[in-house]
Amino acid sequence: MARYTGPKTKKARAFGEAIYGPDKSFDRKKYAPGMHGNSRRRKQKSDYALQLMEKQKAKYTYGVLERQFRNLFDKASRKGGVTGEVLLQFLESRLDNTVYRLGIAPTRRAARQLVSHKHILVNGVLTNIPSMQLRPGDVVAVRGKSQGNANVLESINSKSDVRNFGWLEWNKDRFEGKMLAYPEREAIPEKINEQLIVELYSK
Repeated sequence: MARYTGPKTKKARAFGEAIYGPDKSFDRKKYAPGMHGNSRRRKQKSDYALQLMEKQKAKYTYGVLERQFRNLFDKASRKGGVTGEVLLQFLESRLDNTVYRLGIAPTRRAARQLVSHKHILVNGVLTNIPSMQLRPGDVVAVRGKSQGNANVLESINSKSDVRNFGWLEWNKDRFEGKMLAYPEREAIPEKINEQLIVELYSK
């Protein structure tokens, strides 16, 4: 399935935020991309432009395609609760995002690749669908043959801070993590204004 494979720093500069994680290039150029750099006067964005940008930022942050994103929004709007918060909970509970949050992979893109290449088990079953929606109680583990993977080991040993989330529990000895609950909005670190997304789709 098609994914954005273009320059990550350029996309991060367009949103004014390092949505793909720490980026030295972004730190040097935090203004919007373009041949005129930051010297060009830019018009004030309309409400629609701000709403659209917020939706696009969420899509690129979580690596979700337009149809997938719309389907998740429709699902969130049908579920009880605040639609924007439920949408973020659904995005956070994707398998690829959970693999990233557990520290098994350094980025969401790397997590998606691990899942696609059949390195990940969900409740003991080999799974290669990055968009799989997890539920509280589900256990995500590194496949036995993949536990010696150099990239996996490096990420697990260097990214322990990634697993400091109340809705996840990590067992380093067993190379597995458990989803304890859906995350509360204040616990999700992504700087996304979900209300703007709700307003966009409510037009």
